[in-house]
Amino acid sequence: MPQLDSSTFTSQLFWLIVCFFSMLFIMSHFIAPKIADILEQRQRKIDGYLNKAQNLRQEAEESLKKYQAALAEATAEANKSLAETQTELNAYIQKKQDELAAKLQKKIAAGEAEIARSKETAMAGVKDMSEELAQAVIAKIGLNSISAKDIKEAVKTVKAE
Repeated sequence: MPQLDSSTFTSQLFWLIVCFFSMLFIMSHFIAPKIADILEQRQRKIDGYLNKAQNLRQEAEESLKKYQAALAEATAEANKSLAETQTELNAYIQKKQDELAAKLQKKIAAGEAEIARSKETAMAGVKDMSEELAQAVIAKIGLNSISAKDIKEAVKTVKAE
């Protein structure tokens, strides 16, 4: 094997050093800076994405807080509106009940007045009937000395007592 020949060690060693340092030079001046630049760009891109994600997360949290506040406000307003509507409805019901009670009271009063008039009319009819009945009884008995005027006086006296 030619690599193991000791007479070629110096030339092999020379070319090894030349190749090593030329590759080292090429790597350090051309390839390594490009790789470092790519890695730096990659890191900046990752950091940008992380910052953007953090900003979006904060915006989402702020939006969630605004949504919850708006929802709480809407719920409070709905409850307030519901309470106002309930109060108005109760007042309306009370008003209608009062109106109905007043109408019923008027109808009761009118009914009582009608009953009183009917009673008065009936009592007047009873008075007239009793006068006529008394005259008929007196005529049947045969007492002609009692006049219709006396019978009316007697009925008035009985009614007054």
